[in-house]
Amino acid sequence: MKDLWSYLASSKKPIVMYGMGNGADKIIAVLEKYGRVVDDFFASDDFVRGQSFHGKKVLSFSQIKEKYGEFIVLVSFGSPRREVLDRVYEMSGAYELYSPDVPLAGEDLFDFEFYTKNLEKINRAREIFANERSKEIYDNIISYKLSGMIGYLQNAVSDKSDDPRDVSGYKTVVDAGAYTGDTARETLESCPEIEKIICLEPDVRNFKKLSAFAEENVKVVAVNAGAWDIDTTVSFGSAGNRNSNAFSGGKEISVSMKKIDGLCEGLFVDSVKYDVEGAEMKALLGSRRTIERCLPDLKVSLYHRSEDIFEIPLYLYENYPQYKFYLTRKECIPAWEIDLIAVKK
Repeated sequence: MKDLWSYLASSKKPIVMYGMGNGADKIIAVLEKYGRVVDDFFASDDFVRGQSFHGKKVLSFSQIKEKYGEFIVLVSFGSPRREVLDRVYEMSGAYELYSPDVPLAGEDLFDFEFYTKNLEKINRAREIFANERSKEIYDNIISYKLSGMIGYLQNAVSDKSDDPRDVSGYKTVVDAGAYTGDTARETLESCPEIEKIICLEPDVRNFKKLSAFAEENVKVVAVNAGAWDIDTTVSFGSAGNRNSNAFSGGKEISVSMKKIDGLCEGLFVDSVKYDVEGAEMKALLGSRRTIERCLPDLKVSLYHRSEDIFEIPLYLYENYPQYKFYLTRKECIPAWEIDLIAVKK
């Protein structure tokens, strides 16, 4: 059995990359370890502006087709936008195309060696999910991570019925990784009894926008900190976007990190969302008292680190037997927006 990287290493076909940026840099670095290079870069025909990337002129897809007979397309960007997804799906139907899985945080690559090393945990984590749809999504995600084939991503998309939470009675919720307040806005709209939303956001530019939103709504409490397992200060990569994190990227600054337990002392919490760019496990460890005391609904991102897809479900299952677990995923490329949902039995 080969993973995508081994296949690309053995293939003689030219490799062309669709897109530029941080994702492309990560894929290029992995390819170099396998002795392969990207032969050309391209963007959608209407976005080519004569730019260069890694010393090569960025071409249009029309130019790629004229230049090469057979070739392999690697998609290097992420997007949930319908028009972008449809374009990639159409391209995949006509050409050999992959969307390589590279971690947003951490160093471990989900290749065949990683898969075999962690197979026992991967299999155990699959069995904790409470329904077959969650297991089906899980299976497709694992297959995608190994193969890079977007057909598996298309088979791993949830609808609203896959989320078992009843949000109608939420009064106090925690939004760890609040960005500029997009999830908080959704909470205000969907939870008629909501009284307080505690929003944690460490990035300065994101927090400025979050604070402006909080000033407009007294139910929103904006906290300029990241969620962590202790109260401390860490070096933080401030990128001013959803990928700002304490591990890499952007200008490094010192930011405050807080335990959710401390922020929620004396409060009964109905729900906690964790989307903290690779710090999900630390944030969970900093929430232990709150989880044990309140048994809130949990929504935990599982896509930032390669090991998250199995390590986080196993941690929660082994420490909190009071919960049932589900897996959901919004449609996007690559395998982002994967969430573990935990609700009381």
